[in-house]
Amino acid sequence: MMAAHSALQEGADVVLLEKNEKLGKKLYITGKGRCNVTNAGDTEELMQSFPRNGRFLYAALRSFSPADLQAALASLGCPTKVERGKRVYPVSEKASDVTRALQRGISGADIRLHSAVQALVMDNQQITGVLLEDGRLLPCRAVIVATGGLSYPVTGSTGDGYRFAHESGHRLQDRYPSLVPIELDDDWAKSLQGLSLKNVTLTLHIDGKKKFSEQGELLFTHFGISGPLSLSASCHLAGIDAQRVQMTLNMKPALTQQTLIARLTKDLQENGRKMLKSIMPGYLPHAMAELFPAIAGVEDTKFCNQITVQEREKLASVLQNIPLRFSSLRSFQEAVVTRGGVDVKDINPSSMASKHVKGLYFAGEVLDVDGYTGGFNLQIAFSTGFLAGMSAAEYINNQQS
Repeated sequence: MMAAHSALQEGADVVLLEKNEKLGKKLYITGKGRCNVTNAGDTEELMQSFPRNGRFLYAALRSFSPADLQAALASLGCPTKVERGKRVYPVSEKASDVTRALQRGISGADIRLHSAVQALVMDNQQITGVLLEDGRLLPCRAVIVATGGLSYPVTGSTGDGYRFAHESGHRLQDRYPSLVPIELDDDWAKSLQGLSLKNVTLTLHIDGKKKFSEQGELLFTHFGISGPLSLSASCHLAGIDAQRVQMTLNMKPALTQQTLIARLTKDLQENGRKMLKSIMPGYLPHAMAELFPAIAGVEDTKFCNQITVQEREKLASVLQNIPLRFSSLRSFQEAVVTRGGVDVKDINPSSMASKHVKGLYFAGEVLDVDGYTGGFNLQIAFSTGFLAGMSAAEYINNQQS
């Protein structure tokens, strides 16, 4: 829709082919139905939120920034607001209002629903049309592939764009689910199903090198962990062998190790005739407190005045470094986005044009770019879509002149 919008602004005749029964189907489920359309961070903050190929997006973000998106939505009748973490939502908190605004922006386009594309049609490495699944040929001089990835396939993201890219000579990077819950091998973690944690830090090392460390919210599930921290960490785990991963959870990130040891020492001294397990709820949620001594390797029925200096230091250390044994990522059915896709080396970043086929452009999740949660992936879609639409229209205008 954004590609169609910008192409129309440049004076192009636009046909939007949508294989679903309505436009913006995936928008309806973003932000739990509230639609986190973008993030109001500056360019540098945005760049840090794209774990891979962020530099490829510089031109797209310059051509259509988060501020540009907010202004465009407001002009189309959908004002926005900024919330915690600079996440941007429609004031109405309805994803449907974002879709309606975008539809108003493409009122001049020929919108065809239930119109799936079978193949791109080319002549001498130049786009001449598209073949629809019903066998009809639609002639055209430029095509923008904005088909999404493989995440949430019920919304129509079934990998069509990857096939179009491959058939037209483009390289594809392996595709994996990203922004997805994480499966663990720890039975104790699975037994905490439903426990939600706030203000904890999840840290991820791969091959001994720190790849991710962030404070936020985490949710234990029957298979492992979910929630914002899990989703962001998953961006670094796609295709990684579990043996290479070390993951730890810091339950007390606001305290130094020395402060934590001092607090433990005081509590142990003041509760000398009580068992260790009786003081742990002062440090952890009750369900987790019951399990923690075993996780730390200290007998929970030991009296506090019997805890050795080494055991006290071990308790403090593990409170800030609970090991989590990574097993695997959940499937595309639960993934927010797809990691991998059309190799950005085959795409001109200043126009989103193919380097191999004239008149062919790619935008959005079909490309090998993705970001953390917080509106960054939708901004990728809007920025690359805007640039692709503008570039395709300019290409056609230059042909005509």
